Amino acid sequence: MKPYRIIIADDHSLIRQGLKTIIVHDPSLTIVAEAGNGLELLEMARIHPTDMVILDITMPQLNGLEAIAEIRKIRPETAVLMLTMHTCSQFFYQAIAAGAHGYLMKEDSDAELLNAIATIRKGKSYISPKLSTNVTDEVMNAFRDQGKVPLVVLSDREKQVLKLVVQGCSSKMIGSTLHLSPRTIDHHRANLLKKFKMKNTVDLVNHVVRNALILPDD
Repeated sequence: MKPYRIIIADDHSLIRQGLKTIIVHDPSLTIVAEAGNGLELLEMARIHPTDMVILDITMPQLNGLEAIAEIRKIRPETAVLMLTMHTCSQFFYQAIAAGAHGYLMKEDSDAELLNAIATIRKGKSYISPKLSTNVTDEVMNAFRDQGKVPLVVLSDREKQVLKLVVQGCSSKMIGSTLHLSPRTIDHHRANLLKKFKMKNTVDLVNHVVRNALILPDD
């Protein structure tokens, strides 16, 4: 069987060394390159054909979430496994929305890392068991059942409008804050309802709050 090629990206050399030490125990896996920051990761991805990239969310020059989109352009078929210390569900939502195939915690066991790689290698998605208490049942079930994760892609402007809508601001107030006309805000609100498949603003706000879909700023 052809070795499963992996690139590791983390700004801490001890973490990279630890990952390599675990991965070499599986003879079907091979490390083809490693990187200490996001830009170096993209360079390595261009040079080395790879089946999976394991990367941290917090990296200098280009963070892991930003790097995912670029990796998809360079190596569209490459799987992405996020390795992070962030247990906050918002980071999980962002990673999955960006295109990650799995989310592993740095405090997970050695065996869990190999399990994550094996799961993704089989074409399935993976989520750390340590994250289960911080992610809503709706998302967990959809993710584990390989269904569509209930996330939508929003423009930066739509994210701004959504945050203000959740805060209870009227179209006039939002328009004043964002320096846009109330009519333009109404258009964005209508698009949000359509994207989230909600009938009204109350349902939209309840859905967003319940599923913690208001994400931290980049």
